[in-house]
Amino acid sequence: MQERWIKRMLPRGLYGRAALILLVPIVTLQLVVSVVFIQRHFEDVTRQMSRAIVLELAYLVRLVEEAPDRATAEAAAREIAAPLALSVALKADIPTGESRLFYDLSGKTVRATMQEGLPQFRGIDLATNMRQVRVGLETAFGPMEVGFDRRRVSASNPHQLLVLMVVTGILMTLIAYLFLRNQLRPITRLAAAADAFGKGRTMPYKPSGATEVRAAGRAFLDMRARIERQIEQRTLMLSGVSHDLRTPLTRLKLELSMAEETPETQAMQRDLGDMERMIDTFLDFARADALDDPEPCDPAEILARVAGRARAAGGAVELADPPTGERAMLRPLAVERALQNLVNNALRHGTRAALGMTISPGRVVYTVEDDGPGIPEDRREQAVQPFQRLDAARSQDKGGGVGLGLAIASDIARGHGGALRLGQSARLGGLKAELVLAR
Repeated sequence: MQERWIKRMLPRGLYGRAALILLVPIVTLQLVVSVVFIQRHFEDVTRQMSRAIVLELAYLVRLVEEAPDRATAEAAAREIAAPLALSVALKADIPTGESRLFYDLSGKTVRATMQEGLPQFRGIDLATNMRQVRVGLETAFGPMEVGFDRRRVSASNPHQLLVLMVVTGILMTLIAYLFLRNQLRPITRLAAAADAFGKGRTMPYKPSGATEVRAAGRAFLDMRARIERQIEQRTLMLSGVSHDLRTPLTRLKLELSMAEETPETQAMQRDLGDMERMIDTFLDFARADALDDPEPCDPAEILARVAGRARAAGGAVELADPPTGERAMLRPLAVERALQNLVNNALRHGTRAALGMTISPGRVVYTVEDDGPGIPEDRREQAVQPFQRLDAARSQDKGGGVGLGLAIASDIARGHGGALRLGQSARLGGLKAELVLAR
């Protein structure tokens, strides 16, 4: 429970965590040094200086009380006060209690030391004049006020160490942050390049930074090159197979067209048509990652084109009014192909399809619903895998595919940093497919 709370409180980004690692020791060190300096060094120095002035005040009080009368006492006090840099006055209006500002930390130590060493102590005034101390004493001839320079009981300019420590800490933190940012920049560039490659874009990247970051960057470039070679080899292989198969298929179609039309030849022609559609589907799956590059486009226009094409082919397609005038960085041909596959899938296994779209600052969500049998929840993850035909879940009355329609749409969604989500249509009762794309 405590570890989960700590993880939740930590910053999520690398910059935030690195800054926290940098700032916590510096702030902790400054706090510890400040407390030690104020409580030990500063208070000890103030107490020693206050004890010295207490001896002078005790001698002054004893001299006053030994005088035979008030006039003699006042003259003796002024005579001895001048060499000691004290101001003395026998008067009724003397400081009582404690008067100091809330941030005057040394003043509390001065009062406590004088109260401890002078039985005649009645009060101290440290707030009226920050550079002057007024002490109230009780003598045999009445109240007496003694004044002296504040520097005699407090260290001169004690804040200089704290100010110097804070300024130096801020300066070093700034320098360390700039250095840390330069060290983290290669990591962020590597993360951006990996994220772009995961969305189907190839971003220029050159390894830089520390040795470990360079090693990770070179490993990423090697991995990207291997994946690109595999994709290219797959595309070339399927393209070559398609080219090699089309020639004999064309000859068979020509021979069947010249033969006498019988139920057997018609069945063979249907089989040849199915084979051509299968080859085209294989090529679509192989070329799904190499259709076009991302560009700013209107997501509503893509949806309108898909709906118009499906209606022109005789499909019953409903199109809700999508938000227009919005722009998103998408691969329009790839998104159009994914939507076309979803619409064809909906019309193949249902009688009508409903299209919709929602857009937010972070993503674009296309929805395709149908009134077919749908897909059971426990088989939806299997349905988006390549070459999966869920005959038990989806009817084959209108012809079947090769199990690549949902797989192509899912790959295109992942290439846009999104996902393909399958669910139950509350409106039509069949399958609801949501194509979520990062904007």
